[in-house]
Amino acid sequence: MAKRAPKPVKELSLESVLWNCRVVLRNKCNKPTNRDAVLALIFLKFAGDKFEKRRQEIIAEEGDIPVFLEKPSFYLASNVFYLNETSRWSYIVKNASDDKIAVMLDQAMADIEDKNESLKGALPQRFFSSLGVNSKDIKSLIDEINKISEERFHEKDLIGRVYEYFLQQFAMDEAKEKGEFYTPKAIVNLIAELIEPYKGRIYDPCCGSGGMFVQSLKFVESHNGNKNNISIFGQESDPDTRRLAKMNLAIRGISNNLGDKNASSFTDDRQKDLKVDFIMANPPFNLKAWRGEDELTNDPRWSGYGTPPVSNANYAWILHILSKLDVSNGIAGFLLANGALGAGAEEYNIRKQLIENDKIEAIIVLPREMFYSTDISVTLWILNNNKKPRTLNKRKLRDRQNEVLFIDLRTWNKNVYEKSYVTFDDSQIAAVKKIYTNWQSAEKGYKNVPELCKSVKITDIRKNDYSLVPSKYIKFIDHDLDIDYQKEMKRIQKEMKDILKEEKKSQEMLESAFKGIGYGIK
Repeated sequence: MAKRAPKPVKELSLESVLWNCRVVLRNKCNKPTNRDAVLALIFLKFAGDKFEKRRQEIIAEEGDIPVFLEKPSFYLASNVFYLNETSRWSYIVKNASDDKIAVMLDQAMADIEDKNESLKGALPQRFFSSLGVNSKDIKSLIDEINKISEERFHEKDLIGRVYEYFLQQFAMDEAKEKGEFYTPKAIVNLIAELIEPYKGRIYDPCCGSGGMFVQSLKFVESHNGNKNNISIFGQESDPDTRRLAKMNLAIRGISNNLGDKNASSFTDDRQKDLKVDFIMANPPFNLKAWRGEDELTNDPRWSGYGTPPVSNANYAWILHILSKLDVSNGIAGFLLANGALGAGAEEYNIRKQLIENDKIEAIIVLPREMFYSTDISVTLWILNNNKKPRTLNKRKLRDRQNEVLFIDLRTWNKNVYEKSYVTFDDSQIAAVKKIYTNWQSAEKGYKNVPELCKSVKITDIRKNDYSLVPSKYIKFIDHDLDIDYQKEMKRIQKEMKDILKEEKKSQEMLESAFKGIGYGIK
């Protein structure tokens, strides 16, 4: 009898490996700690891979000479972190079964920070030895992460894909931290496509895990720009999230200035004199008690607008962002809860002055369920300090002074992933960009579209008491008016007659059947 051919071994997908990494530590410790453990080891893995690749290049260039191979500057000059022997991934994998692996990992983290100035404050210290997870589970996690390699998965941006996967998945898992440190990629892509941060200074006053920076640089590269023409500035109040941002940017080789420590952008601005070309931000929605009752009442950031109320930081974020923009050409794209569009008496005067000062270029309402932290619909605001006619990125722009573009995307909610979250695909992002750039263009390609978009003069906004709620301006079509009621009634009456006719026929057949077997029906 012929031997049965062995079943082909199914190749393990990248998603399966990443899922296994999550499973290893599930229920072993709290979810944020799981996230930090996984991302710290991923950092070591990819830092180690880059180190070994550069090491082989040095051997090819200079020969297998220790004085060159162990010289940090030979690595740092190529934007690669120098790792001593016990910090290298190959050493960690080799010793993964050791009972003291947690201590080894902590020492590796400490040594890497010590040897690489740009990583100061980025890596967790004395973390694994206090994790409360046994050595066997740590080894299992190392084994899973060791399966992730360019040779196996041939990903152009493998580091980025893996990092984004864990940031996103842990964001969706963890109720407490959802949305605070991760903004869905589709929304960040949309902001980047609209404000076009090709070169200059980019700032995020609440940078979370650094996702805005990463996507903005991806935007530059996807449009054949040079990421070296971009400078990154930011600030983050949470120490663990700030460290996550530094690690996220470092593993991708993105230089940055996130201030000298974690701090609130409001009460302890670490970039006070900074002026930037672009701002991309997703501030915490409706943040309460963001300052003390008597704090920051005469802050220069509120000059000419009034002090934002303690009860809600939405307009404090707007004015902080505006204060950082280059006064001649600065542009910002940021997210706020919809309540800011028509907020009450305390914010009214600030909103009125923003409109009268012609700082608002576009208001774009997004669908619900796009964020892990809330199911509410959120608005993308675009501020622009230069709405005058000019040429920008080879596009000829018309004079948009005293105009605001309103776009309502709440019905764009058909692309669903992870069962309940809404996203935009590339074609939808391109469609929004086309509306926006056509509106800006001097070539008259823009048209108002009912239930989607409208260009509104400030005179009309004044008539609506300075409300920025799009439904006050975008025409709503009453589809009921298109119905021919007389024709519909005739159709319904005919259907009812047909139904009654069929019912009568069925009744007659039923009576006939029962009479045939001796039963009468009254």
